[in-house]
Amino acid sequence: MNEAQAVQLFKCLSDKSRLQILKSLAVEDMYVERLSERLGITAATVSFHLKKLADAGAVTSYKSQYYMMYSLNRTIFQTTILEILEEKSDEDAEQDRRDEKYRQKVLDAFLEYGKLKAIPAQRKKERIILEEIVKSFEYDRIYSEREVNWILSDYFDDFCTLRRDLVAEQLLCRDAKGYWRVKAENKTE
Repeated sequence: MNEAQAVQLFKCLSDKSRLQILKSLAVEDMYVERLSERLGITAATVSFHLKKLADAGAVTSYKSQYYMMYSLNRTIFQTTILEILEEKSDEDAEQDRRDEKYRQKVLDAFLEYGKLKAIPAQRKKERIILEEIVKSFEYDRIYSEREVNWILSDYFDDFCTLRRDLVAEQLLCRDAKGYWRVKAENKTE
């Protein structure tokens, strides 16, 4: 189910009459007049709601003798909300562009000629700065504390704070052997 279909379905589900129609169809297939009697609303109103539900893919129809029967499209309701949220959005590229623009704005504000002017107070901005700084470290290499301090001193005089924050943000890890860069999943360089 794509994003537009999900929006259309959720709009349909936000109406009480349509929800009652779906609940009735979950019990058994019905025709317009039967739904009208059961729900206490006019046949024209039921037809209007069934059209909206059919457009959203929530119900299907078939001919049975003289009646047009409506049934619940159960497969559409087996999709979880998490699956809908994980579906690629039409706006993903635009959101990525906005994220990159914001990232660049933060980098421009806090870095000047490759030196850090100040450590940002906001955690989100500090994370962006730290993600940029950690690029100075190679993957699959263990650095001594002295090497880490030397690399970080190129960015900022208070390299101890940067080192601590890189470890706290899990961009660098450490043990008795030294420090190493953490491989992040789904991150781009």
